[in-house]
Amino acid sequence: MRTLIFSILFSLLVLCAVFAFVFPIFWILFGLLVIFALMATADAMQTRSAVLRNFPLIGRMRYLLESIRPEINQYFVESNTDGVPFSREQRSLVYQRAKGQLDTVPFGTQQDVYAPGYEWLAHSIGAVHLDKAVPPKVVIGGGQCTQPYDAALLNVSAMSFGSLSSNAIEALNKGARIGGFYHNTGEGGISSYHLKHGGDLVWQIGTGYFGCRTSTGGFDAEAFRRRALDPQVKMIEIKLSQGAKPGHGGILPGRKVTQEIANMRGVPVGQDVLSPPSHQTFGTPRELCAWVAEVREMAGGKPVGIKLCVGQPVELMGLVKAMRETGNLPDFIAIDGGEGGTGAAPLEFSNSVGMPLREAIVLTHNILVGFDLRDSIRLIAAGKVISAFDMAVRLALGADLVCSARAMMLALGCIQARRCNSNDCPVGVATQKPDLISGLDVEDKARRVAAFQRETVEGLMELLGSAALESPRQLTPGHILRRVRAGQVGSLADMHDSIERGSLLFDPVPETMRADWERASPDSFDPSPDAACAR
Repeated sequence: MRTLIFSILFSLLVLCAVFAFVFPIFWILFGLLVIFALMATADAMQTRSAVLRNFPLIGRMRYLLESIRPEINQYFVESNTDGVPFSREQRSLVYQRAKGQLDTVPFGTQQDVYAPGYEWLAHSIGAVHLDKAVPPKVVIGGGQCTQPYDAALLNVSAMSFGSLSSNAIEALNKGARIGGFYHNTGEGGISSYHLKHGGDLVWQIGTGYFGCRTSTGGFDAEAFRRRALDPQVKMIEIKLSQGAKPGHGGILPGRKVTQEIANMRGVPVGQDVLSPPSHQTFGTPRELCAWVAEVREMAGGKPVGIKLCVGQPVELMGLVKAMRETGNLPDFIAIDGGEGGTGAAPLEFSNSVGMPLREAIVLTHNILVGFDLRDSIRLIAAGKVISAFDMAVRLALGADLVCSARAMMLALGCIQARRCNSNDCPVGVATQKPDLISGLDVEDKARRVAAFQRETVEGLMELLGSAALESPRQLTPGHILRRVRAGQVGSLADMHDSIERGSLLFDPVPETMRADWERASPDSFDPSPDAACAR
């Protein structure tokens, strides 16, 4: 094939050279052919790509088509319902609500309502109309907290400056201020862009301790105290793990680490920032509970919680045992599902590590109920929340409120180009390139973020009314029905176990949790060696 390609190029060069003496315009074609010949020669001599070596010049078409494959698939191949991670129907819903456009659909559902996995809300003949003007709030902060916070039902999940652009951070925070909901900073620390517009902040403290980090990478208590007392910071979230890469630690690609971000995080410019997989400030459940109490005191009594993607249930149960025995409780637990999003993660972690959100919510809710701590600790759910129905399902399974990251990115104008890790986001959301960032208008996108949040919460209130419910707290797993297989339908209550209040305080405990209950220790995140061997 190489011989044939070069023969054709040589023949064309000769013909162009001959005709050029009669028709000078052929010199242009001759010049182009020379360039193609040089490119083909370079392809044939390189050793990294067998395709280019065997098919000089022509092989480049393969890489060109591959580079535009996502766009071809998104715009011309996928249907309204089969795109991943979010379908065109889901993305359009966010865009329409963010822009204040018509968000109704004509001619009926495009979902296959008889397919296994299809879900719906059990509405009531006695449906009611709920006032959407003043959506309910959730009070976060128990008896150990002196500055409780009234949280909205839908908030901005953790996305750091670095992963997102400065304009994106500004728009999210201003949208949060307009709409009266909170904005989680992500583990990158609090930047000037978070503070510029005055929106409520939840400061996330990750394993890298960015924003309160010593020169050796440890936790700087004094630096934390100074920033945590800022009135704009409403809550503190201690991040144990993240749904898209649990047990790995955060990743910020070096191409995104500008001088500004490097200065803020205390890391080298242009190098990958890899957060440690675990914290240095504690090593056991008891130590974590003690640190939660210390952080709350340093933050002036503001709510302090933990965020995790659930891994081994025995570890979570050991942590709750420690809470019960020490009396040091977090004000909230944020559950991130294994299906959660991220700017950059190894494929194996993103696809195959971490408990999916639904099972994690039910497990955490049941453990807290079993230890009679559920009323003292709020549950926050995060992971693929796009619509009001997504919210309803998570609230029905036990969450008190929800957060969303990717839906908020879509509200900012994200087109699901999936270039977050390359620094080439075409709409200026997940990039640090000034020319791309400038395309994101802060004022316009802030209004869109606020509008999306408002319309989605109003949609939730309409769903509640259709089921004759007056409060999200009345939602139960029995309100959500699911087609298990052809001819079989069950509610989520049928598919997920529930336990009695206080049933994990004394033996005998429910049989479904006995093995983990016996192995769980407040003094270690690991099961005992003997129990592990017996298993």
